[in-house]
Amino acid sequence: MNKPIAVKDENSNKFSEIVQEKISKGFVIEERNDKLPFAVMSKKKKKINHNIYFLVSCITLGIGSIVWIYTSFISSKEIRILVGLDEDGNVFEDKCYN
Repeated sequence: MNKPIAVKDENSNKFSEIVQEKISKGFVIEERNDKLPFAVMSKKKKKINHNIYFLVSCITLGIGSIVWIYTSFISSKEIRILVGLDEDGNVFEDKCYN
């Protein structure tokens, strides 16, 4: 009879570890529910200094523009994810679309 309680504690510990890992990577908790358990987390977009990227692109004869384009379009977007546990106790992570 103690086994379901132990499994539930084990799953909640696993969920807390995943949330702490995401927080250490720069995510912020927007919404959290410990009963289901899930958390909606977001990472704010980075501010890009285009002057430095332009200078690096000029110095490297255009090769630095690849990094500039990647940073401008891919890395500078706000990221929202849903982290949770399913019925079997497996951790899942999905993107939240606006």
